[in-house]
Amino acid sequence: MPKVVISDTSILIIFQKIDELNLLKKVYGELITTPEIVQEFGESFPDWIKIHPVKDKKYQNFLETQVDIGEASAIALATEHEDVLLLLDDLKARKLALKLKLKVTGSLGIIHRAKQLSYIHKVKPLIEKLIATDFRVAENIIEELLKLNNE
Repeated sequence: MPKVVISDTSILIIFQKIDELNLLKKVYGELITTPEIVQEFGESFPDWIKIHPVKDKKYQNFLETQVDIGEASAIALATEHEDVLLLLDDLKARKLALKLKLKVTGSLGIIHRAKQLSYIHKVKPLIEKLIATDFRVAENIIEELLKLNNE
């Protein structure tokens, strides 16, 4: 497991919407996020989510020319750590993070990991909860994840 796990706003929002924010704690222990993400989230965080500002604001500002401020701050913060996993759902932000050689996973990857660690018994109910929100994902990806988890 990575030493540092940094989450973007969209992951926190989606897991709160499906009433599974604590699943992030079970899977990763402690999360780190940025003040920009706190502002985007708009609510207080549980104490297992730590808030760290980005040191290199110029780099963050540069990243903001390519992705939104929350994603830019998460990616910039991730580059300041060793052995980091970045939690992102936005495709453009994920592609950028991967170009920067960062490890990335999204909501479906988190759900898959929760199943591997036996924190959930089935992935399908959580996928259905995700789809009931504004979460968009291709049907073939869902089928692949269900198959991967023998569902």
